Amino acid sequence: MTNLVIVESPAKAKTIEKYLGKGFTVRSSYGHIRDIQKKGMGIDIENGFLPNYEISPDKKKTVTELRKLTKDAEAVWLATDEDREGEAIAWHLAEALKLDVSSTKRIVFHEITKTAIQKAIAEPRTVDMDLVEAQQARRILDRIVGFELSPILWKKIRTGLSAGRVQSVAVRLIVEREREIDAFESDFVYRLAGELTILDDNQQAVGTVEVKRSAAFKTEDEAKAYLEQVKLAALSVGQLEEKPAKKSPKAPFTTSTLQQEASSKLGFSVKQTMMIAQRLYESGKITYMRTDSVNLSEEAISKAQQTITGDYGADYSMPRRYKTKNADAQEAHEAIRPTDFSVKDVTGERNEQRLYQLIWRRAIASQMADAQLKRTNVDIQISNLPDEKLTAKGEVITFDGFLKVYNLDDDAKEGQLPPLSIGQALALGQLSVRQSFSRPPARYNEASLVRTLEEMGIGRPSTYAPTIDTIQQRGYVVKEDREGRQRDYRQLTLSADGIVAENLTETTGTEKNKLFPTDIAGIVTDFLVKHFGDVLDYQFTALVESEFDTIAQGKESWQEMLTKFYQQFHPRVDAAEDVSREEAGQSRALGTDPKTGKPMFVKIGRFGPYVQLGDGENDEKPTFASLMPGQKMDTLKLEEALELFKLPREVGEMPESFSAKAVDGTEFSVQKGQMLIAKQGPFGPYLEYGPKQYAPIKGFDPLSITLEDAAALVEAKIQAEADKIVKVFPDTDVKILKGRWGPYITDVSTKKNAKIQKDEDALALTLEECQKRLDEAPEPKKRGRGGAKKAPAKKAAAKKATTKKTATKKTTAKKAPAKKTTKTTAKK
Repeated sequence: MTNLVIVESPAKAKTIEKYLGKGFTVRSSYGHIRDIQKKGMGIDIENGFLPNYEISPDKKKTVTELRKLTKDAEAVWLATDEDREGEAIAWHLAEALKLDVSSTKRIVFHEITKTAIQKAIAEPRTVDMDLVEAQQARRILDRIVGFELSPILWKKIRTGLSAGRVQSVAVRLIVEREREIDAFESDFVYRLAGELTILDDNQQAVGTVEVKRSAAFKTEDEAKAYLEQVKLAALSVGQLEEKPAKKSPKAPFTTSTLQQEASSKLGFSVKQTMMIAQRLYESGKITYMRTDSVNLSEEAISKAQQTITGDYGADYSMPRRYKTKNADAQEAHEAIRPTDFSVKDVTGERNEQRLYQLIWRRAIASQMADAQLKRTNVDIQISNLPDEKLTAKGEVITFDGFLKVYNLDDDAKEGQLPPLSIGQALALGQLSVRQSFSRPPARYNEASLVRTLEEMGIGRPSTYAPTIDTIQQRGYVVKEDREGRQRDYRQLTLSADGIVAENLTETTGTEKNKLFPTDIAGIVTDFLVKHFGDVLDYQFTALVESEFDTIAQGKESWQEMLTKFYQQFHPRVDAAEDVSREEAGQSRALGTDPKTGKPMFVKIGRFGPYVQLGDGENDEKPTFASLMPGQKMDTLKLEEALELFKLPREVGEMPESFSAKAVDGTEFSVQKGQMLIAKQGPFGPYLEYGPKQYAPIKGFDPLSITLEDAAALVEAKIQAEADKIVKVFPDTDVKILKGRWGPYITDVSTKKNAKIQKDEDALALTLEECQKRLDEAPEPKKRGRGGAKKAPAKKAAAKKATTKKTATKKTTAKKAPAKKTTKTTAKK
């Protein structure tokens, strides 16, 4: 073997090996191979924040194999990704494989094409330690924050909570937006819009034009008086203005703009977008997908120009050079673009095709001519209201330019006004004045949260997706759809028949794929803001990011930067030890129960927020009730809390017996006369219709659900249990059951499950095929005591570390870590 090239992913390895040919062997490290040790903090704070790295257990075999290959190679090439994280992986590889960092060849490329790979091989460099130390500083700082803050949250609020420099700021944004929405008080005005009829010289109708009044009415009476005047008025075209305009294309995609566009146009989550983009990159179809640059290389601009001129003509070409607004843009040198502009579509999985098409259009459009428009503004005069006017606006595309690639040719006439002339008469068609309500601030979805984080300078392209994933995994945020509510509004309609006033109903507040904070998110955010304000301060978090950039430029020592941070941060950790659990958990007194005179509190517990009746004094045990879905700790009122204690509630006796039989003969049933009891649990309201027999209550209030509706829910639950069993194999523990995502195979005795593809006929599967899939399926995850065996050890380690810090806090707080004037590489 002559040359060994090490990349991060096996998919990338196959593509690169194809381009390099004989004399090169390409192998994958399968991502990160080393990280800070998991036991304890893993950082020697007293000696310059030196991290203790260890090879990940699942990568030891990979490292062993790579070490063997390096011994046989004449040259080793580190070809990990070109961003800071990729640079750090290259350094870790050199360290773990015992390579000389100062001489080992390091190559980077923005795209996986034959030209780019061969150019990188011709121009190798060594590992950039400035980039490595910037990434290392980020990793160490985040470990310190998480390791020192999380145990505080465990002790003061709830076990299992976590905090992080970027994740906690993201949660704070969502919490604060939710509170803005809760505090918002809607107002309303009345807005006029409608349609007028265009008349010719003979007063015959020749068309219609849509009009509106720019200013809104404050009251219904004001709107009605206006319509009364218009009803008696002569209407005509008073002013007509036509002027040219243009639309310019947007810059090529960065990581965040791709995530936003894929969300709005394709419905992709941030994580999904990055996974698909990764596959497109590794197969050589697009350039590197983690970038905050909008720049295109001169070669790319030239190739785009060739494609545009050849496919659409020279008039459509307009080379452009975009400049990145963010001065600290550092993750890559180019925006996301196709590696070959002449390839409009790619083969492969459907979502890959859709995302590629999005990227291709955005990149090619950025090098195309502006779209030319003609905009028309028309003022409609009202004879008896000389100071008033209605307006009509139109827009027509005269040259589609960059819009050509968006297939908008058929829409060129859309928005065009019919022919009009000054003085032309108009007749009343229909004008409506609608009560319009002001809207609260919009909740974040994943894409808008990314946009906000980017605008505030928080995080970098490589951190957006994992941050959003983390805050959902930790239970601070839920992404879900929520149904709207019905709202009445008033509408006045003027037509030839006169004015009609109506009370109408609309649905408002419908949410789709929005991010909602949980109650624990608000509690943790308030605690952190109060006691660790710097860590959650938006400007401070952005400043930390810029300091990482300064380190990457070789202008600041990573150890000095961490020293400054730790001297501010750690004393706050010590001070937080004195905060009471009641204060941290934001236990709030609601008032006194009028019947018993006992105090009532709202608190947070292991399973979420709950109300407590009684303070537990005089050996009297308090009673508890979970909050209902949609209720929030910080807005709950005494009256609402009192309602919760009306549960459990006996709804009534089952009016008739009901049973359903499964395919294996199992019978599920409920007997006539069985008491149906509405209860509230930590996961929502439900009906109990027998020992350990429950039916969730969806769409009903457990305090008011009728016996008829309750019985129907119970019957539906029983039928669903019977329908769950799709197929059984006699004398075996193997069954095919219907789950949330469709049929699946299970072994009742081992608890192992195996997948069934959507296009497969579950009933056609044989026992042999089912058994084979079960044998190949992964072992089921352990739950309960068996799955939590390691948890006590982790808690003990955290507790031990916290105890150690507490015991030494006086010396730690006073003694700053040693400063090092020379640049050092963190080695263990």
